[in-house]
Amino acid sequence: MRIKALRPPQRQGAKLHIDFDDGTELKVVPSVAADLGLYPGMELDEADMERLRAAAGLASAKSRAVRIISASGVSREDLTRRLVQKGERPEDARAAAQWLTDLDLLDDAETARQIVRRGLSRGYGEARIRQMLYEKRIPKQYWEPALAELPDLSDALTDFLAKRLGPDPDEKQRRSAVNAAIRRGYSWSQIQQALSRLAQEPEWEE
Repeated sequence: MRIKALRPPQRQGAKLHIDFDDGTELKVVPSVAADLGLYPGMELDEADMERLRAAAGLASAKSRAVRIISASGVSREDLTRRLVQKGERPEDARAAAQWLTDLDLLDDAETARQIVRRGLSRGYGEARIRQMLYEKRIPKQYWEPALAELPDLSDALTDFLAKRLGPDPDEKQRRSAVNAAIRRGYSWSQIQQALSRLAQEPEWEE
């Protein structure tokens, strides 16, 4: 197979187009063409094409992985899953995740700490933060060390309930406030203690 033309990217971050004499086309990260020394008129046998496809796939996965981690903190497993969902081959997705791990740019323990801090900034309780760790596919061995950094949340919960209840809440407001606190990840016992601090004594059962 012969390379008919190399069409440069039309915008920053776009891929280079390789046109072949049989009418097919391959899109690659520009660095792939440079690394393999590609040029118009170059003849490629099947082994050359396989190397080109492999290099293109891995480079695409790496480029996309960098964009994903730049936008938000993700775990290694979550990054791999998202790359596959976006069309990367599983082996390329795993290789890209390993590449970022080797560069110390992908660290599940640090991502777990970031998630805990994010949940804390949103006023969430421990149960809701645990759910965030689960949703981000953080390995469980990193949960407890990250959660150990949580401060005492009793004052935050008390303030939250005080704002929801107001000075003279009725039964509906009290139930709404309690349900909101539960959704935020606070336990029933924590809520009872906070209500007690607010001098509330609702006769509700869990």
